Amino acid sequence: MDLNADLGEGFGIWRLGDDEALLDLITSANVACGFHGGDPSTMRRVCAAAAERGVAVGAQVGYRDLAGFGRRHITYAFADLRDETTYQLGALDAFCRPYGTRVRYLKPHGALYHAASVDESQAAALIAAVDDYDRDLPVLCAPGSVLAQLATGAGLRVVAEGFADRGYLPNGTLVPRTALGALVTDPEQVAARAVRMATEQTVVAVDGTVVPCPVDSICLHGDTPGAVASAELVRAALLDAGVALTPFA
Repeated sequence: MDLNADLGEGFGIWRLGDDEALLDLITSANVACGFHGGDPSTMRRVCAAAAERGVAVGAQVGYRDLAGFGRRHITYAFADLRDETTYQLGALDAFCRPYGTRVRYLKPHGALYHAASVDESQAAALIAAVDDYDRDLPVLCAPGSVLAQLATGAGLRVVAEGFADRGYLPNGTLVPRTALGALVTDPEQVAARAVRMATEQTVVAVDGTVVPCPVDSICLHGDTPGAVASAELVRAALLDAGVALTPFA
């Protein structure tokens, strides 16, 4: 199983989450590319630290929305979203190369993640950017999403992702962040959910129903309360359950 986290989301003098501590615990780093969060110095710092630890670097591409942290939906023309995604891929890759690594996968962030799960145009724009930039890049996204379906149809590798620290609805989608139950903040509960995802490929929804959750990577949000404590428990619990941790890319 792969453990991924969203990193490098600070900007200027502002730091969001403990990137270095999380890099000691995860296997893949979704690094902000300067649109929803991050800046050139932050991107360089996180890429250097990830390379030093052997953590795979992925481009976490988002809407051009620093003020809203990429969590506000933006209607894009296909070509504009394709080109802005390509721009982000190239920017992050430039900071990987001095440290002997490279961008190894793409993952959309926030509102773009959710839009590409249901919107064919936005999903297709992401796929077109990967197709232009490097067809060997896997796409990390929700299983069964429109993005997953279109990427598979385009011959790209899809890596299914689950969220141990987010609430799920009975239909298998995430609880909206504005709704009750969106976040799971108890580290022990987060760890138990991660083990269940890895060993049973299921998750318990907010109404108590058991939902299929066939995933190859588990995301831990670096900006949630107690993120490092949760990641420590998740890693230990997975290893105790006999789950090997390795990057998918």
